[in-house]
Amino acid sequence: MEKKILLAIDDSENARRAVEFVANLFAPDSKITLFNVIPDTATLCAMNSPELAPYFISQQSSFCLLEEKKKKLVNEALQKAKRILLDAKFEENNITIKSEIKKSGIARDIIREAKAGYSVVVMGKRGLSGIKDFVLGSVSQKVFNTAKDISVLVVD
Repeated sequence: MEKKILLAIDDSENARRAVEFVANLFAPDSKITLFNVIPDTATLCAMNSPELAPYFISQQSSFCLLEEKKKKLVNEALQKAKRILLDAKFEENNITIKSEIKKSGIARDIIREAKAGYSVVVMGKRGLSGIKDFVLGSVSQKVFNTAKDISVLVVD
């Protein structure tokens, strides 16, 4: 059976460890999708409404510049992840990079993608304290607790 791995990543250290885990544990003939969900900030950056708080309007361009920087960092992380897999002898034609704009929530979007025929979802554990994780939850926790009919591997 062909192994299809959905590797949900961002630009965090935890995501990098998840990539290294896959590179070291899974067979190099596995098909890997490096998947990232991008928050929809383009709409927010384009807003020009008098109802917006004056402070937000005054800071909107700075916020949007930060969001563009974040997208650049995530893209660099996706390319580094691909390089890690290539260095581990995974075949380039078996590595797909996929980013999409958030539709219904990051965890829900990862689960929706996972239902497209993947064997397993692999992702890094968020580095929050136990209390913050308990109160707020993390994307990896939400995917782990919500995914049905697919294995979820959370890398520490």
